[in-house]
Amino acid sequence: MSQGQDLLEAVRRRLAEDGADPTPARVALALREQGRLLGDAEVLGVVAVLRSEMVGSGPLEPLLAAPEVTDVLVTAPDEVWVDRGGGLERTDVRFRDAAEVRRLAQRLAAVAGRRLDDARPWVDARLPDGTRLHAVLPPVAVAGTCLSLRVLRPRAFGLAELVAAGTVPPGGDQLLRALLTARLSFLISGGTGAGKTTLLSTLLGLVGPDERIVLAEDSAELRPDHPHVVRLETRPANQEGVGRVTLRDLVRQALRMRPDRLVVGEVRGPEVTDLLAALNTGHEGGCGTVHANAAADVPARLEALGSTAGLDRAALHSQLAAAVSVVLHLVRDRNGRRRIAEVHVLERDRDGFVVTVPAAVQSPAGFREAPGWGRLMQLCERGGGGFR
Repeated sequence: MSQGQDLLEAVRRRLAEDGADPTPARVALALREQGRLLGDAEVLGVVAVLRSEMVGSGPLEPLLAAPEVTDVLVTAPDEVWVDRGGGLERTDVRFRDAAEVRRLAQRLAAVAGRRLDDARPWVDARLPDGTRLHAVLPPVAVAGTCLSLRVLRPRAFGLAELVAAGTVPPGGDQLLRALLTARLSFLISGGTGAGKTTLLSTLLGLVGPDERIVLAEDSAELRPDHPHVVRLETRPANQEGVGRVTLRDLVRQALRMRPDRLVVGEVRGPEVTDLLAALNTGHEGGCGTVHANAAADVPARLEALGSTAGLDRAALHSQLAAAVSVVLHLVRDRNGRRRIAEVHVLERDRDGFVVTVPAAVQSPAGFREAPGWGRLMQLCERGGGGFR
């Protein structure tokens, strides 16, 4: 440890013993007790370092503040990675040791109102600024504390920005607008980090200003640019094991809040049954996201989720056929670029089960028509969102 680090550690210990905040006056006093007299600029420098560590995100603050960063991942004291939209990059940021990473993870968990210790060695929470926090402590994380932070952008992208970024192909914005105008119920599928939440936020911003959007989410990440949004978020049980609010609870409450658009941020459990039931009882234009490797896998994915609520296969497919019209599937290519790869419509096969049929496939020139194109146009025109 260098002399400067020794000094910082001594000041840390002194402030910790007093339970004091790192104000300039207290830092200066602690420095004098160490036999060091520093100028105002040097004292303020020490204050900045200590405040960042004690009430901020420590060495990660500059990364989290960068506007292009979407994820910050710590796998070891000397392994800090970021994603700026083009895939993971290793940074030069370093922690002093594994203990510092653990302290930061535990402090961030405390800020989020969660517990993180040997008895409860992982946490999934949202920080006050909206950043998504996930952390796992050793020995569950074998090599040391793992910390994952997903940055929530303060505003949603505009549709034109997604076209410019290549997420939406040229001319594809007209098709997306037609889907919304026709009030078609849809799901956005894709893998982790494919941009599902980003696309959904953007599309919700296109909903008419006279419509009421009710969001139900595990972690409040959707930020649609819309004047009438009601946001509901799940809650874990408290220390006594009571007070838990599930996503299924939120979907049921949302139905009593007069939604024009019912939105489930991520469908990943028994709440799928309530969502499908809602979309079958006059709640047109509902939507959500779901993890799936391909659009064709979405029916099977929903079938598996429905089984957790005791819904059998035939009943699930019957509800799905009437509830959801379109699947937008996102992929993330090897260069880290997120894009809508396919648009599928849902149809029943000869056995009565729901399958997806490609209607549009992304190409450099725009969406290319696929076998389900006619069905997609029919759905849009039926709802008043004609598109050619």
